[in-house]
Amino acid sequence: MKMNKSPNEAAEQRTLFEWASRMERRFPELQLMFHIANGGSRDYREAHNLKLQGVKPGVPDICLPVPKGIYAALYIELKRKEGGKVSDAQRGWIKALNNAGNKAVICKGFDEARDAIIEYLNEGRKDF
Repeated sequence: MKMNKSPNEAAEQRTLFEWASRMERRFPELQLMFHIANGGSRDYREAHNLKLQGVKPGVPDICLPVPKGIYAALYIELKRKEGGKVSDAQRGWIKALNNAGNKAVICKGFDEARDAIIEYLNEGRKDF
């Protein structure tokens, strides 16, 4: 059996938010970036209660609610570098968010997510 040695999604996301915290002086907008706590294992009762409160399957993991260039906000569905699968619900959300004027992307690992954020924050700038 082949062992997957890449960090899990949670570790990738922790690394991303640690990086973002260190980069807030350069990109103050990163103070507004947050995780959408939509996934994870839950028992039936808790899952049902959260659904009643508006939790929907497939919503991306991360939101940066700052308009840049032609976009209203950045959404990231973060997957581990190796082995992370994108669900049909996640693909649907990415498409719908892009159609609504946002930039919504799927990133494999910390490096892709960091690069997507930097590219987004530099959207429309001429001095980078």
